[in-house]
Amino acid sequence: MVRRLLIAVALLGMLTMAAFALSPIYHGPLLLQLTAGAAAGSVGISLAARRLPAWTAAPLSVLGLAAAVVIAMRVSAVAAGVAGDLPALREALRNSIPRLLLALIPIEPEPDTVLLPVILTWLAGLAAGELGVRYHRVLLSYAPPTVLFGGALYLVGPNGTAAGWVPLAFSGFAALGLIVSNRPPPAETDTGQKLSAEQRRTLRLRVGAGAGAGLAAIVALSQLLGPSVAAKVGTSPAEPRNMVTPPQLDSLDESPLVRLSGWALNHDQHLFDVEVTGTDAPPPIRLAVLNDYDGVTWRVGATYRNAGRVLAARPVLTDPQVRQAFRIADLDGRLLPGMATPEEVNGVRVAVDTTDGTMILSDGLRTGLEYSVVSRVHRPDENAMQVAEVPNTDAVARHLALPGKVPDSIAQLAQHLGEGVSSPYQRAFAIVGWLSEHYKVVGDAPSGHAYPNVEYFLFGPKQAGGQKGTSEQFAAAFAVLARLMGLPTRLAVGFRVDAGRNEVHGGDAVAWPEVLFNGVWEPFDPMPKADTIQRPTEDDFRPKPPASQPPPETVPAPSGSAVPPSAKPTTAPTGDASPRGPRTAVVVAVSGGAVLLLLSAFAAVVPLAKRTRRRRRLGQGTPHQRIEAAWAEVLTGLRLAGRPAPPHLTASEVAHYAATAATGRAHSKSRAGAGAKGGPPVTIRSATPPVDDLAALVNAVAFAAPPPVPAPRAAVASPTAGGPQAARGAKGPRGPQGGRGPATGLATTGGGPGEEQAALATAQAVAYVGELRARRGFWRRLLWTLDPRPLFWK
Repeated sequence: MVRRLLIAVALLGMLTMAAFALSPIYHGPLLLQLTAGAAAGSVGISLAARRLPAWTAAPLSVLGLAAAVVIAMRVSAVAAGVAGDLPALREALRNSIPRLLLALIPIEPEPDTVLLPVILTWLAGLAAGELGVRYHRVLLSYAPPTVLFGGALYLVGPNGTAAGWVPLAFSGFAALGLIVSNRPPPAETDTGQKLSAEQRRTLRLRVGAGAGAGLAAIVALSQLLGPSVAAKVGTSPAEPRNMVTPPQLDSLDESPLVRLSGWALNHDQHLFDVEVTGTDAPPPIRLAVLNDYDGVTWRVGATYRNAGRVLAARPVLTDPQVRQAFRIADLDGRLLPGMATPEEVNGVRVAVDTTDGTMILSDGLRTGLEYSVVSRVHRPDENAMQVAEVPNTDAVARHLALPGKVPDSIAQLAQHLGEGVSSPYQRAFAIVGWLSEHYKVVGDAPSGHAYPNVEYFLFGPKQAGGQKGTSEQFAAAFAVLARLMGLPTRLAVGFRVDAGRNEVHGGDAVAWPEVLFNGVWEPFDPMPKADTIQRPTEDDFRPKPPASQPPPETVPAPSGSAVPPSAKPTTAPTGDASPRGPRTAVVVAVSGGAVLLLLSAFAAVVPLAKRTRRRRRLGQGTPHQRIEAAWAEVLTGLRLAGRPAPPHLTASEVAHYAATAATGRAHSKSRAGAGAKGGPPVTIRSATPPVDDLAALVNAVAFAAPPPVPAPRAAVASPTAGGPQAARGAKGPRGPQGGRGPATGLATTGGGPGEEQAALATAQAVAYVGELRARRGFWRRLLWTLDPRPLFWK
């Protein structure tokens, strides 16, 4: 009994050490407590049920596992302040693995971050307890705890801390189990039989051979694997979180700088409410940080990780905390407002970029959303920045990059501002002084921050809108000039907050630049003050025009030339005496081969792309979408056949027009009949559904029409209004290929289209377009196949 108990203690200790190995990436001791409890429960059930039949261990352990999951769910939900009901349990079980790989370190113990470690610990304890306690296979029972320990180390990766006592304790518990499992040799039997000399000699030989073979294997493995294992000691472990794609932003949030002009025009738009406590002078509320610039657009370029309430394991700054309580009004998107640098967020589950501290909401902002943020606001130290240095390493290369060709005038201005200034802070301050003294803030300036926009803002004529802009142009100009002067720079977009005022409107939106000094991003304000008198830029700096070089033919010949210009040959000599002859032939051959290769690639790629696009449009999506794709195929076929549908026709009239173009029959009631005269008659040879007047396709399109929408009195009747008026030919919006959309002029039948209507419409469209193409000549069919325009038609 004592031996079994000590083996169970050894297994419990090994499982607990695996929990210790995983706990460094979690916030607080809750995960360690839950996993240690799961290990004790699983091993304890195996120890208590050792005298029962073996088949009873699994049902008892399953009941214990269910109880452990419910307890872990309840405790973690209460601690995290989230739901702990049955739907939350299903969601937690479904998202456990991606949540662990996408979560921000430190991970807050929540239902979806603790259930997987608890379940795996319980299963490992069950397997180890049955093998070690019931069947006395102690060495084999070490396999589940060892796998669990290795998985914990892999999941932690480079985010853990050095704790040498954990693997030592794991090995110690393993040694304890092996020691107590060793049994004394059996006593001699009553018969008094002993091993003979020959038997003892054979036994010694076997033991010696086994020991020698084992020692040789250990020496060989140490020589082969020892150097490679030793070389890995100082390297960082692999990061498993790099295997998954973090949450991404859409185009609206990836470059929020372009939204400033819209907010400036709608300056009374109520975006959100905020209540700030902990400071008398609130800093700007930050929405996004833009790190990357390609010469055209500033982009966020952040990597977001899902987080709980706690965003940092320990305070990154020593400044006092500032609390903000938000209530969203008209602000949309996924970017979440908050002051830098956030340490805790309550009320919503966010994803955070650890490099700049910006937050996003995966589900997007909505009106009435309430949450709170706790931040530590950094206060710049003017005296420290006077002597601060800026880094120039690969880590900040993205904040110094200026792709493309920077206009010469901007480069000359940066050189002018940096003359005689050695301190990085003084260079940044020189840019601030230049922009605040020479330029004017306006609210109706067009958006734009590419090189041409920045150049026009700096040097454009005032009467034509130059030298005026919003905070977008001021911040972008500062960033470009600063990067030219060697200052790592990024842009921030946010909102000003006045003390005692809770409402934030569109007019409060602002952008500002930040420069990296001594590892801390310091904000700058290049905007002019209210009482600043604008000085003309021409008085202080005028860019030099680029040096123009004369064309090659106007360059005079050298004075020492022995041959007069009139006697020089104008063309290269021909024949073998010319050194350019072989080179020209090679160039012509290579060029011809390249052109032939491009034409072959074009002839192969275009038909394949058209066929793939057609198959995807007609075979995927809802029945409504497939019917619309069938209608688009008909309109595309008419355009390729040289008989595009007139834009003024309704859907029914387009169908009559298409049937006339295919069969050559005139329809007296169709206004398109005259347009179809003169076309060659077409005989339908396909066995697919007939194309007489495209009746099946028209019916399917009518069945797919959207619900009725009332139209304004002053507008033309809506094509989706339904009823007799629509059926008599009410005009609808222009279709994507020049004709009307599929629901134009048609009455709805209610209920939406089904698979039968979609299949009928698809077959009808394919048959019709096939007949149109078959009636063309060989060259027309070849051009039809190679024509790339349908790939770009909407």
